[in-house]
Amino acid sequence: MVSLEKAVIARLRKGGENFEVLVDPYLARDLKEGKEVDFEELVAVEEIFHDAKKGDRASAEDLEKTFQTRDVREIVKKIITEGDVQITAEQRKEMLEQKRKQIIEYIRRNAIDPRTNAPHTYSRIESALDQTRVSIDIFKPVEAQAREIVKAIKPILPLKFEEIDIAIKVPPNYTGKAISALYNFGNVLKEEWQKDGSWICVMRIPAGMQGELMDLLGRVTKGEAMTKILKRG
Repeated sequence: MVSLEKAVIARLRKGGENFEVLVDPYLARDLKEGKEVDFEELVAVEEIFHDAKKGDRASAEDLEKTFQTRDVREIVKKIITEGDVQITAEQRKEMLEQKRKQIIEYIRRNAIDPRTNAPHTYSRIESALDQTRVSIDIFKPVEAQAREIVKAIKPILPLKFEEIDIAIKVPPNYTGKAISALYNFGNVLKEEWQKDGSWICVMRIPAGMQGELMDLLGRVTKGEAMTKILKRG
């Protein structure tokens, strides 16, 4: 459990009453983003309050009446996802910087310059984001925000989300290491073994990750793998 010193209040006003719970601010953020979190680590105490600072606990009857359940875990999740998490100014600043970096990296990996079909650099995307001054929501998932932010920065930096299907042929000497690495890297759509022991697969990856894939193949096959882009879309 998170300590009381590090916990913050998550609050939901429902049925004319305040319902509060003491939670870890970072795990509460993750839960609001739709991620799975460890409930034991999420809460400081498994109690629902009307006023956490005064220690005014909500009765089981109040919980049943308002939430139609007495299941504390289910109620805690509703309070966090539907209510507000009272984070500190310092926590907000830290979370905002984390989310900003995640969004820039997501765009870098998933979008390309439609003029060249090449990815933009992190710094170029960061500069465009700074110029737009678009607001970032620390509690909203990265992917949902990234696509909206791309719309805002397109007038400054041409961007397009695109995936590519790429065929890869790995020579027999490198199949063991390469297969494991490629399955960990991305989505292998199909694969086939050749009579000479070489391995062929088709992968679908975000276009912005093509350079990283080429670097990976260079390392695990010493530059001997063959590739061909089959489709963009």
